[in-house]
Amino acid sequence: MVRAMSERVLCIPHGGGPMPVMGDPSHDRLVEFLRRTPDRIGRPAAIVVVSAHWECARPTLTAGPAPSLIYDYGGFPAETYTLEYPAPGDPDLAGRVAGMLGDAGFDPVLDADRGFDHGMFIPLLLMYPDASIPVIQLSMLRSLDPAAHIEMGAALAPLVHDDVLILGSGFTFHNMNAFGPTHPVTGGDPENEAFEEWLGDTCTNPDLTEAERTTRLVDWAEAPGARWCHPREEHLLPLHVCYGAGGGPASRVFDDLVLGKRAGGYIW
Repeated sequence: MVRAMSERVLCIPHGGGPMPVMGDPSHDRLVEFLRRTPDRIGRPAAIVVVSAHWECARPTLTAGPAPSLIYDYGGFPAETYTLEYPAPGDPDLAGRVAGMLGDAGFDPVLDADRGFDHGMFIPLLLMYPDASIPVIQLSMLRSLDPAAHIEMGAALAPLVHDDVLILGSGFTFHNMNAFGPTHPVTGGDPENEAFEEWLGDTCTNPDLTEAERTTRLVDWAEAPGARWCHPREEHLLPLHVCYGAGGGPASRVFDDLVLGKRAGGYIW
């Protein structure tokens, strides 16, 4: 398949810790999706990852030439703490993105020491396992302000014209208490279903104006099931960055169960 030139903004669920690369059956459909995604979008020249697992007071960018990995999960087998993904960093791209954010009124920071967290290396191990594409990570804002994250994404929009993939790595359902044994493990969660339906319509409905779409995403906590699905919104906000970068309606490219909960993925 020949990709559309605009398909350089992608928001994905990254699953539970390293479970997607452990052969966990509750991640089978997500793993298949991630492995097949390059067939659709091809191979970008570079990747900017916005991960749910990095928050800073100011937008911060990895700026080292060879960032290490941060195994920011706990309680998994020893081999998951020796995973490797030696993708090169891209200090020049980090500097360029910092300039774009600065022009948009942000006060970005370049961090030459920070490594890649699992929101980056777990999905990319499945998407581009040869680890040869340069990657930088961009933090989210500690304020968790949805409007600011949309604005941050809008500042990145010109990157898509230079074949840079903007990858939002989060999870459209992230209530940790609901993943336990006392809750449904194969779907059947009405609030999860309601929120996914609302989010899918918000992101993909071509009849919405962009002002309406933006208002919905800024006021996401008013949606049905919103605070059940996201007691804290850090795993949702990579989507806001992607919307800001992509603009307009998205296409839903993933709509399936992950860890027994319905989750979505979107492309612009």
